Amino acid sequence: MSARAVPGWLTQWDYAHRGLHRAGVPENSLAAAEAAIAAGMGIECDIQRSRDDHPVVFHDWELERLTGQAGKAGDLTAAALEECRLLGTDQHPVRLATFLAAVAGRVPVLIEIKSQPGYDVEWTCAAVAWQLDAYEGAAAVMSFDPGVPGWFAVEAPAVLRGLVGTDSYENGFEGVWRMPDAVAAAQPDFLAVDVRDLTRPEASAWRAAGGPLLTWTVRSPETRAIGLAHADALIAEGEGLA
Repeated sequence: MSARAVPGWLTQWDYAHRGLHRAGVPENSLAAAEAAIAAGMGIECDIQRSRDDHPVVFHDWELERLTGQAGKAGDLTAAALEECRLLGTDQHPVRLATFLAAVAGRVPVLIEIKSQPGYDVEWTCAAVAWQLDAYEGAAAVMSFDPGVPGWFAVEAPAVLRGLVGTDSYENGFEGVWRMPDAVAAAQPDFLAVDVRDLTRPEASAWRAAGGPLLTWTVRSPETRAIGLAHADALIAEGEGLA
């Protein structure tokens, strides 16, 4: 855990998971961001890096689920990604710069930087840091990869940083959030823990020590009740919304 105080806004909002998406309003789109803002929610979004090193708001490594196209998001330039259409709508992936300009500080933004074992995530960190350097709104970065908050701790320490944790979702980083050496190296300002793992003793110990604890993905009244009982802020969608 970092030694600095965390700004109050971090735990004073509910966050719309990938924006406030629903039928006709695809995840991580500008429309989903505007819907979250209209609902008085913060926004959680995801970052992939394009072939030409732009951070683009997009969740998956593969294009098919969200666009119907074959191939990998990272194999396309940012301009080519912006030409894709999301889930048969008029919405399309946008660069982080465009996304932040649209939000314009109206609500806080949690930026999850996607990574996987062996991925050169430092390039993504640097690209995101460059964008945030000029952004005046409330924003934080986070990742399952402890190398991400660790990079920001050294290279861009003014940026609020978090470690995302899970033991239930297979992504190559299961259980890493509970490893003392990994947490020490990451120096996170906050944890964001899978709601299925929120009652683990490590999460309780973090919170008892004064560490801000977020939880994801709250998708039902039942998981919302768990989140409200054991975390400081919720990242929610669907039936998990208030």
